[in-house]
Amino acid sequence: KVQNGVTGIKIYLNQTTGGFIVDTNVFRKICESWPVELPILVHAEADVIGEVIEIGHQTIKKLHICHISSQKELETVINAKQHGYNVTCGVTPHHLFLTEEATQRLGSIARMKPTLKPQADVDFLWSHLQDIDIIESDHAPHSREEKQSDKPPFGIPGLETTLALLLTAVKENELTVQDIVRLCHDNPAKIFNITEDPQTYIEVDENEEWVVDASKLFTKAKSSPWHGVSLTGKVKRVYIRGTKVFENNQFFVEPGFGQIIKNIT
Repeated sequence: KVQNGVTGIKIYLNQTTGGFIVDTNVFRKICESWPVELPILVHAEADVIGEVIEIGHQTIKKLHICHISSQKELETVINAKQHGYNVTCGVTPHHLFLTEEATQRLGSIARMKPTLKPQADVDFLWSHLQDIDIIESDHAPHSREEKQSDKPPFGIPGLETTLALLLTAVKENELTVQDIVRLCHDNPAKIFNITEDPQTYIEVDENEEWVVDASKLFTKAKSSPWHGVSLTGKVKRVYIRGTKVFENNQFFVEPGFGQIIKNIT
């Protein structure tokens, strides 16, 4: 059994890669069956987000709205919080640092769900950063060839650029290091009930400048909307349960070493 290692479940109510979409009737049944102590994560965009939040409240569930991308979506979350609903939300770096212009400029490399939005939506997210709970990196299990095909999948790699983008924003006085700690560490641990391990941590050079080269990223996708962009701040070392697994762009362990599911009966 792996149920003791589960920290939540993600449900898709809008189109994305894979087509694993449910309607709100099925979503209600999932909420009614899901353990009350574990959060339900949802991909719910503007057309369904209000109904989804209401269903979560009616079934007394802890709801997390992933990758908020527009003013309407965040306003809906803010309103629910003000009325005492048990709901949190996350935003990805690409919805903070890119607009719909990038889709026109980069084509399928910037094709994602939710889609990139106009500048006005991006400005609203920044002006209400205090109402956002988590910065999420997103994912992209697709090769560059797949992204450049006739039917490119949604998604972009974000893990290797997320912290650098945020630290660059700190340098430009758009947010603080304390904001990063809240959004990338404290709140995720609280929302998903993750126990902190003092021997698991990263070391960062906050001042190192580097240029994103998609071909040199560790992701197999080998693509990034920030290819060629200069960023400030770089992860230098990573320790997992006391073992140094990464230093200066080199791994010291085999894939799978960092699995967090352990001691499961």
